[in-house]
Amino acid sequence: MGTFEATDAREQAWKVGALAKAAGLSVRALHYYDHIGLLRPSRRTAAGHRLYDAGDVARLYRISLLRRLGFPLEQIASVLEDPKWQLETAIGRHLDHTQRRAAIATRLCTRLAGMAAALARQDNPSPEQLFSTLEEMTMLDGTIHSTTGMLVYDDTAAAHDYIVRVFGLTPGALQDDADDHAVYREVRAGDQVIGLHPASADFRSPRSLGAVTGMTVITVDDADAHYARTVQAGAEIVEEPVDQPYGVREYGARDLEGQLWYFHSPLG
Repeated sequence: MGTFEATDAREQAWKVGALAKAAGLSVRALHYYDHIGLLRPSRRTAAGHRLYDAGDVARLYRISLLRRLGFPLEQIASVLEDPKWQLETAIGRHLDHTQRRAAIATRLCTRLAGMAAALARQDNPSPEQLFSTLEEMTMLDGTIHSTTGMLVYDDTAAAHDYIVRVFGLTPGALQDDADDHAVYREVRAGDQVIGLHPASADFRSPRSLGAVTGMTVITVDDADAHYARTVQAGAEIVEEPVDQPYGVREYGARDLEGQLWYFHSPLG
């Protein structure tokens, strides 16, 4: 699980780069978790570098699991401090979810093998077999496919920081050029990824284009609470929270380069 330093024979300590690599996160994301107090390293080296111990790794696992379950960052800290939320319970839930996916995949493999054998005997599968296979394909596909949206910015680093700070999205992958200049950035809304693409001759930010050609709509637990948070963080509001006839309470905001964001929660 990455390289580590040992302060004695009993204890391991991961540097931030090693922990990021092992966990599939960016160093910047871990720095941000430290900044907001969500995951502070237990120790530091004499030179001030972060060192994470086994307890920190366990906490990071729980944070990552909660993010996969759709919890916003501002709620995760309070959930983790709940004495009822223990690592054993978290792993049990994760195991249960994984076992359900594995069971679906196993049934699908068995069914496909039977259909392949029937076809080899010149015996076509029955409609019932095909319907069952389609159902299991849908169940399995629904757990492994995702969508990545792309938004164009003149300054992807500034946009990334703004979206994380003001709208509360989770920092994602980062890509810099050889001179450490920001190129591509990602943020996450639940399990969905939103890429922040650098502007070019073919791709233009609303700020330079002078128009918006799309919008990003995100579901939150409580639109009014999220609205209050973004207002306090300095968001430019384009539409106050309102109940929509299509069953959600929704508000709209504009980011630092003019992209439109709408946040809503189900009514009732």
